[in-house]
Amino acid sequence: MRVCEKAAEKNIGMLVDAEETWIQDPVDALVMLMMDSFNKENPIIYNTIQHYRHDRLMFLKDCIDAAKERNFILGVKLVRGAYMEKERKRAEEEGYASPIQPDKISSDRDFDAGVALCITNLDRVGLLVASHNEHSNMLAVEKLQQNNIPFNHPHVNFSQLYGMSDNITFNLAKAGCNVSKYLPFGPIEDVIPYLMRRAQENTSVKGQTGRELGLIEKELKRRRVAG
Repeated sequence: MRVCEKAAEKNIGMLVDAEETWIQDPVDALVMLMMDSFNKENPIIYNTIQHYRHDRLMFLKDCIDAAKERNFILGVKLVRGAYMEKERKRAEEEGYASPIQPDKISSDRDFDAGVALCITNLDRVGLLVASHNEHSNMLAVEKLQQNNIPFNHPHVNFSQLYGMSDNITFNLAKAGCNVSKYLPFGPIEDVIPYLMRRAQENTSVKGQTGRELGLIEKELKRRRVAG
């Protein structure tokens, strides 16, 4: 509560990360309560929604309905997520149905549907598109254009990890979008597993890592010629 109060006082967004399914329910409930208190005028508190889960698109719809009913702005950070193997293993060991999408296509479909849903409800949603996927970022920009929404709308932000997908970040910034790079910090035993999950998530996008390396090599050659 004190952290939320300070964020609201300074008008700085506070993003609550997502966890495994067996931890997530109380996190969701607590963050919704904080949004109900602190997001009356601006999106200050953000929850993270992982679309590698097959139930999250419906959860997003329910959250938007709750924001409309309770008259607050829903802050959401949309991600695909990277706990799939751990989730599947635990579901098998505990004998319950896996909460994970059947395939990557389903995750992509729900993520893009979530982006479109948020953009059509910007009066009640503060959206952070946290993705290294070129298609999903392009889709968000196209949806803004289709709905005559300025790229720098205060309720729409984009973000990529520092050191990843710079081509996406820089082009979004050049187009006038609100964009940031985020930098994890903390004890090495916590940060390294996080970075490993992000690397796994990034390499799951077909050919994207190789494409990034190719773009870096191309830019280096251009600078040598220009220099």
